[in-house]
Amino acid sequence: MPASPPKPAGAGLAAALARSRMLNPLAWFDTGAQIEVRRFAGPASFVAQLASPLRIAHVTDIHVGRITPMKIQRAAVDLVNAERPDLVCITGDFVCHSQAFLDQLEELLRGYEAPVMAVLGNHDHWSGGPEVRRTLRRAGAEVLDNVHTTITLRGQALQVVGLDDAYTGHADVERATRGLRHDLPTLGLSHIAEEADHLWTAGVQLVLSGHTHAGQVTLARLNELALGRLIGHKYVHGLYGSRVDVRPCGAVYVGAGIGAAVIPLRVGERARREVTIFELGAAPGSFEEHHVDQPALPGRPPTEKQKNKRIQQVEAKRERRERKAARARLRSDDDDR
Repeated sequence: MPASPPKPAGAGLAAALARSRMLNPLAWFDTGAQIEVRRFAGPASFVAQLASPLRIAHVTDIHVGRITPMKIQRAAVDLVNAERPDLVCITGDFVCHSQAFLDQLEELLRGYEAPVMAVLGNHDHWSGGPEVRRTLRRAGAEVLDNVHTTITLRGQALQVVGLDDAYTGHADVERATRGLRHDLPTLGLSHIAEEADHLWTAGVQLVLSGHTHAGQVTLARLNELALGRLIGHKYVHGLYGSRVDVRPCGAVYVGAGIGAAVIPLRVGERARREVTIFELGAAPGSFEEHHVDQPALPGRPPTEKQKNKRIQQVEAKRERRERKAARARLRSDDDDR
């Protein structure tokens, strides 16, 4: 009897994974409160600019709504508070598809024990940018809409630049960086990571971002295939660029997020829900980090047609909300008669 051909490397593992998923299909869906804490140092230039490290917690894409249980949202807040950061930065997509959970969002943000700075994402504009913005401010967060500000943390100045959402056409880098000081450590916040390319040239050494959810499936680098090659993102998840080279270079971090907008599917270590801690003022390599700086993917910027379609989508959703509200008022008037 001829010998069986050798199985390809990894075939046994793949079969075991397939069997486990087939027997328990719910294992594809991450409904638990497991959240990874990933740690990084800041840019090398911050070492000379800061007398002692400042701890920044980065959270993104919380998507408060029906898809992500509130127990997970609260677990993320508790995890951040346990790290005792000097500042919490949240880079957009606070809501999912509506304004139905704004009260829960406000309650959640009030739970942070450190100051909160935030920028909006595409879901926030789709659901109603002004309403989300008001909720964040009621909760005590500072919303940076194409502006920069300087905050004093433990007696040290940190300059923070915030871009409104680029996906929906609201970002204005020139306005946000006008008058930026270059003698201060500067942190950038942008929902879309590709805006880092413009912020670096303006002197922003480190940019925090989100939007991609790390692709939510990172096995066999499927996230890079789907979000990189097919959609055209240069930055999919993790740390890209350089924390050592001087301007016009810089670094950008793309967070995996806490919530989801469609389904809570998260497969692979890099896809797990995430809180990221940055020690600004610590030198890169001075402690064990989750991974080293990565090179960018080739990327493909959106066409003018795509940009216009996204802008029109925000307007169409706003008009739909207004029509729905008008119908509700009419029904209420009829009931009062």
